[in-house]
Amino acid sequence: MRGKSVSTSSVVLSRVMHPNEASYMGTVHGGVILRMLDEAGGMAAFRHARKPVVTAAIDSMSFLAPVYVGNLVTAKASVNSVGKTSMEVGVRVEAEDLLTGKVTHTASAYLVYVAVGRRNTPLRVPPLIPMTADDRRRMAAAELRRKERAARRMAGHAGR
Repeated sequence: MRGKSVSTSSVVLSRVMHPNEASYMGTVHGGVILRMLDEAGGMAAFRHARKPVVTAAIDSMSFLAPVYVGNLVTAKASVNSVGKTSMEVGVRVEAEDLLTGKVTHTASAYLVYVAVGRRNTPLRVPPLIPMTADDRRRMAAAELRRKERAARRMAGHAGR
């Protein structure tokens, strides 16, 4: 199976936030942002694997600033690392005030997707080929998070 570069599967999604996506305070619900994160991340994973994918984990999620009605929200997703059947995807969300042009980093997350076939059986995915120093840095950081996830799973099973 041939490897793929990070850039071949990166995704950028943008959309304007509407009043039906907001609370009474005029800020967009976190669930709307989470959905956008998962859509962008899932598309990046799908493009890398060229197979259906399912969300296996949201490893880390941080809301850093509010998003307001009328903001143009952009989710940027790229594959950070690849295992046999799984992929970690990093997603960064930015909100742009269309009147001023000010862009604010509003959320970040690391999500894990698994490529699946019929009956949801895991399928192998192509390896990831880091092309830049930034790709290599992200891959190394993702490997540390993978080990932390594995350690948390083992700790959870130890109490049973």
